[in-house]
Amino acid sequence: MIRLAAWALDMSDATLTRLVQLGVDCVDGMDIPSDDRGVYDLEQALAIKKRVHSFGLQVNRVSLPYSKNFVDRGAGWEEELERAGESLRIIGQAGYPVVRIGFHYMTDTGVVGGYEGVHRGGYTMRGGSLAQAKNPDQATPEVRQQRWDQVCRAYEMMVPIAAEYGTKLMMHPADPPTVDTMFGGLGYHRLIDAFPHPCVGYLYCVGTRAEAGGSALVLDEIGNYGRKGRIFEVHFRNVRGSLPTAGAFEEVLLDDGDMNMFKILRALHSVGFDGCLNSDHHPTLEGDDPAINGMSTSYSVGYMKALLAALACD
Repeated sequence: MIRLAAWALDMSDATLTRLVQLGVDCVDGMDIPSDDRGVYDLEQALAIKKRVHSFGLQVNRVSLPYSKNFVDRGAGWEEELERAGESLRIIGQAGYPVVRIGFHYMTDTGVVGGYEGVHRGGYTMRGGSLAQAKNPDQATPEVRQQRWDQVCRAYEMMVPIAAEYGTKLMMHPADPPTVDTMFGGLGYHRLIDAFPHPCVGYLYCVGTRAEAGGSALVLDEIGNYGRKGRIFEVHFRNVRGSLPTAGAFEEVLLDDGDMNMFKILRALHSVGFDGCLNSDHHPTLEGDDPAINGMSTSYSVGYMKALLAALACD
């Protein structure tokens, strides 16, 4: 069954209550405290899970990041890898189902220049333009290969641990999806080629991949990754334009972009996707608190719930 997830970074009573009132099923982005070595604390992880459950919600995903120093093989990278393995075991022991893995250099900074896109009624969201690139100089193929080798070292360590606890390891695509980025179109797929275990898959971001080629690309990739059972969660968001067609893109509210989001949901359903949808990025609407963006979050949750209701009647 497809469920809805939302951010609960502050874990306050007000935030969790609001998510329950909106009809959200699961919570994303819980920040698990670490011990003095930088390893996640099991008691704290269990306490967070218990708190979320006390509101009638479920925990969905937490994050496990790797630093620039690790990817560059700087001093102490082996110790960082060891700590990451210990933290992953804590996540598994605490029963968190999904982990978002992150690496420095996942995106090529400077190739796409950022700006604020202005949309109906004046709401603004992130845009990106090739014409506004500020630092187009990028890593050589040799350096990119060295970084990929470090990614592989991390996965070689993580996969057996994740398999032991039934934890899923998911990767977000490079955003923005520029050419030769580590987890752009081709780089994204080679992760499951290199690590075919079913615990390895994707946090598939509809908006990010639309930036690379619009709805046609998104529908094709859902068919590809979905039929292989590798989509563990979906960032369900809309955009206008794409880098290949317009040289730019702009994030927008769910009903305000180029994609028909019901077609996207129907495609996910057709490949048997049974994870969470998270609307992920939200603008600040008139009168809203920019620290929370409760209005646009509520709008997005309501929009997704309506699409799910329509899907049930389809």
